[in-house]
Amino acid sequence: MAPEAALGSGGPHNHAASTTDDDGSSPYDIPDRYENLDELAATSDAPLDDIRSGEQQVHPPQPQIAQSPLRDDEDKAAHEVSRLATQVYTLSYLVLFAIFGTLARVGLAHLTAYPGAPAGSFPTLWANVGGSLVMGFLVEDRKLFRYEWGTSSTSATYDAVLRRRRAGSAASVDLAAAKRAHLAAKKTIPLYIGLATGFCGSFTSFSTFIRDVFLALSNDMVGPDLRGLGPESRPAGDSVMAVLAVIIQTVGLSLAAYRAGAHLGAALEPYTPSVPSLGRRARHALDALGVFLGWGCWLGAVLLAIFPPHERWRGTVVFAIVFAPLGCLARFYLALLLNARRPSFPLGTFAANILGTMILGAAWDIAHSAASGGGVLGCQLLQGVEDGFCGCLTTVSTWVAELSSLRRRSAYVYGVVSVALATALMVVIMGSLRWTQGFAPLQCHP
Repeated sequence: MAPEAALGSGGPHNHAASTTDDDGSSPYDIPDRYENLDELAATSDAPLDDIRSGEQQVHPPQPQIAQSPLRDDEDKAAHEVSRLATQVYTLSYLVLFAIFGTLARVGLAHLTAYPGAPAGSFPTLWANVGGSLVMGFLVEDRKLFRYEWGTSSTSATYDAVLRRRRAGSAASVDLAAAKRAHLAAKKTIPLYIGLATGFCGSFTSFSTFIRDVFLALSNDMVGPDLRGLGPESRPAGDSVMAVLAVIIQTVGLSLAAYRAGAHLGAALEPYTPSVPSLGRRARHALDALGVFLGWGCWLGAVLLAIFPPHERWRGTVVFAIVFAPLGCLARFYLALLLNARRPSFPLGTFAANILGTMILGAAWDIAHSAASGGGVLGCQLLQGVEDGFCGCLTTVSTWVAELSSLRRRSAYVYGVVSVALATALMVVIMGSLRWTQGFAPLQCHP
């Protein structure tokens, strides 16, 4: 794949892209719109607005080599098989890493919720920071998947550019173009999509961030009472400060973590190992293992929900990992369908974050309603929807990647509208219960 070819696909009218092994075979045939995943398109070398605008340009048709009808049918059949296999591999990795990301988020929230914790009142802060850090590293890294760039010539070209720059001589090939070629090739690797979209997207949660914003506003966030005033005596000005604290800490630390991850990826480039080059059969065997683990783990989670070893496991984590893949897959398809429609405002991620926030608010109201008759099982099920489905449908890591990659004005508009609209909807949904009947205690434990 030549560096200049990396920018020629994507957008609503993009065609399938594929990588090519040295023997001319094509292990991955990427379906249309996979390039619309902003966590894969984000780069520090060009604004996301420009990348998306360039992808929407109409490209001239490439000359076709005349082939016999029989050979043409064979190539079409092979193309469809390769494309279907790539879709299956990608979805399987998304399911697998959505479960891992949810486990990491729930586990880290419990680890960081302790008496006297500096940010213990909203422990999912550290999950958002951690997922953003990993996302930044994956976007900047050029070593982990070095041998999966599509052709060995692309890797060799990039190494030649680096050697010339270190020696102080002029490089004949643009390093930024080589980086874009690498980023475009990484989009074709199902494992990389699983890590960026599946794990990082599920490790972070925009809906819980907005829930914490509302709890700070309504004085329902559990935290140390430094003044001894009690939960109902806090002045309105303190509620404003609490809201600003949640927003500034979450957005600021997540953006900083994303940048830190990118710098870490660049700084550790000489020391980062590369995944060994795999032959076509070995690569398909590894992806087949991902298929088995992804759907097998999801089936195991369903069985654990039906036959739990301990009743409290359902509300703590089991229902969450049952619903997690559904949220991750919904976010994945929303990004494919909507992200490229408006280059300066990623509609797919925006829709996922707003929709997930609304569902979480509704689930919170049902669980905290005094008239709720679902009992323990109903409460645990709703907790699973909040932590699993809504937690994976919404994402902070992709959101901060987009904020970092958009032009400054577009980033401010996108960020402010996302937080403001989500908070307003949460005030309507959760506030309708909080300021009428009040939140009743949960019944998630027998």
